Amino acid sequence: MPASPDRARLSVVVLTKNEEARIARCLDSVRWVKDIVVVDGLSTDRTVEICRGAGAQVISRAFSGSFGEERNVGAHAAAHDWVLQLDGDDVVSDELCAALQRMLAEGTPHAAFNVRRQNNFLGHWMMRGGWHHYYHTLYRKSACHFEGCVHHILKVNGTIGTLEAPILHYPFTSLDQFVLRQNRYTSLEAKEMLDEQGVLPSKLVRYHLTWKPLKVFWKSYVKKQGYREGWYGLVFALLYAWVNFLKWAKYWELVRDRYQPSTAQESTSCAS
Repeated sequence: MPASPDRARLSVVVLTKNEEARIARCLDSVRWVKDIVVVDGLSTDRTVEICRGAGAQVISRAFSGSFGEERNVGAHAAAHDWVLQLDGDDVVSDELCAALQRMLAEGTPHAAFNVRRQNNFLGHWMMRGGWHHYYHTLYRKSACHFEGCVHHILKVNGTIGTLEAPILHYPFTSLDQFVLRQNRYTSLEAKEMLDEQGVLPSKLVRYHLTWKPLKVFWKSYVKKQGYREGWYGLVFALLYAWVNFLKWAKYWELVRDRYQPSTAQESTSCAS
C-alpha cells in the first residue's frame, strides 16, 4: 500500500565535529532531502558555516559523552518520523538514494532498516576482513530510540528490514587520523565499561590484554579473509587488534586510578 504524504517524508540527522573537509560531500549526497538536522560538537573549523550554507538546521552543543544521546537529540529536532542517521564522513550512494525514495513512496511495515555500510580504508574499499557490515541507521523515531554511549544500540519496537544499497564511509585518510580517533573512542569505551560493569575479574582483564588481541587479528586476517586485501588487510587486522588491547589497557588504568590505594591492591582486583 502506498504511503501517505506525511509518512513519505524523510529527515536526515548528521553528527559532526570539525568535519569541514568532508561534510559538504555528505550533505550533497542527500540534497533531495528537505529536512536536515546537524548536531555539532562545537566545531572550531568551518563545519557549521558549511552546514548552514547547505540549508541544514544546526544544533551546537558540547559532546555529552554518549553518541546515542546525540543521535536522539537530532531525531527529536527532526520534522519527520522517518530518520536517516549519518556521520559527517558518510556519503549516501546513488543506489541508496533510489532505494530510500522507493521505500518512502511505496510504504513499508518495518519500523527500522539495516543498511549496509561500505568502509574505505586509506583509499581502499574493504570487502573482507570483517569491516563490511550492516547497522541500524534508518528508522521511525516514533518506534525507536538509541541507548548506550559509544557502541550505541537502536531499540526498535517493530520489525527490521534490510537495504543492500550502501552508505559509503570514509572514516579517515591517514593512519594519524585513525590513531587519533581510536584513542578518543577507546577512552570513552573504557570509561563506559567501568561505569556499567565495575571492577571485572583479574583473569578476564588479563585475557583481553593478552590472548584476545591475537584472536582479533586471527579473525580479521584469516577467518574473515583479510589476507585477500593484501597489505590493507594486514595493516587493518593489526590495528584492530591494537585497538582491543588499548581499550582494555585504559580500563585497567581507570580501575587503578579510581580505586587505589585500597581496592587496587587487592588480589581480586584487575589492577593487582
